[in-house]
Amino acid sequence: MPYPPENYPLTPAGVDDYPVKVGSMLLTLVDPHKGYESAYNRWYERDHFYAGCMEGPWQIAGSRWVATREMKDLRWGTTQVADPIDAGSFVAIYWVEADHHKDWDDWALPQVQQLYANGRGFLERSHVHTATFDHVGAAYRDADPVPVELALDHHYDGIVAVFLDARNGKDAAALHNTLVESEALSKLMAGTDIEIASAWTPRPEFRNSRDSAPMALGSPGGQENRLCQLFFVGGDVRDTLDRFRHYTDALASHDEADTALVAPFLRTVVGTDTYVDQIW
Repeated sequence: MPYPPENYPLTPAGVDDYPVKVGSMLLTLVDPHKGYESAYNRWYERDHFYAGCMEGPWQIAGSRWVATREMKDLRWGTTQVADPIDAGSFVAIYWVEADHHKDWDDWALPQVQQLYANGRGFLERSHVHTATFDHVGAAYRDADPVPVELALDHHYDGIVAVFLDARNGKDAAALHNTLVESEALSKLMAGTDIEIASAWTPRPEFRNSRDSAPMALGSPGGQENRLCQLFFVGGDVRDTLDRFRHYTDALASHDEADTALVAPFLRTVVGTDTYVDQIW
C-alpha cells in the first residue's frame, strides 16, 4: 500500500495506516518488600514512572498493572520467568517507537543510574523479571480494532501475560506466524473479551547489559525462542483463563511450545492505593 494512503489523514484509515508504530517494549515485573507496599506504589507512579521512563525520548506509552493474591493463585507455568511462580505483584509496560530503541536506551540507563545516585531509587523492592523486547506482531479479535500502539492508553480492564518457549528450533517470530496462520489466536479471542494478542521477543543486547543496571533485574529475558504475548482484555480476566489453559495445553500437545508463565493482571487505579493491600 502506498504511504500515505490516499486522502490521508482526512479519511478514517485502518489499523496499519498510521505512521507511529511501536517497535520495542520494556517490561518490568516487581515485588515491593513487605511493609513498603504503599510507599513503593506511590514512588513508582508519582516519580519513577515519569522520571525513569516516560520522560525519555521516543517513549510513546506506558501503563501499570497489578496482581492481587487471587490473580497470583491463577498462574501456571514453570519458574523460568517468575521464581517462585507467584512472585511479581506489579508489572509496568512501556512502548518505544519503532527504529528508535537505541536512542531510547542511550537515555534510559544513564537516567536511571543518575536517579539512584540522587536518592530517587527504591531499595525496598525486588525485580522478578525485567527485560526489553522487540515487537514481533499482533493479532486482533475485531476487524477494526484498537491498534496495539494505543493498547496501553485504552484502559483495558486487564491483561494476560503469556511467556512461551518455541520447540523444534523455531524462533519467536516463527511461532507467532504459526499461531496466526493456524488461527490459534483468532480462535482464542473469538467471542470473548480478549481483544488484542501482541507478540514480543527478548532483545539480545539487553542480556549483555544487565550488569550495568543499579539493581538486580531478576530472571533473564530468554533466548530467541522466547515469545512474550500480552493479551489485552476488556472485561474480567478471570473469565478468560479457561480458554488460555486450553490454548497452552494445545501448544504442548501439538509440539509447538512450552509454557513458562501465564499470569493475569488488573489495571492499577492511578493515583490511589487500590489493590495494594491485596497483593499477598
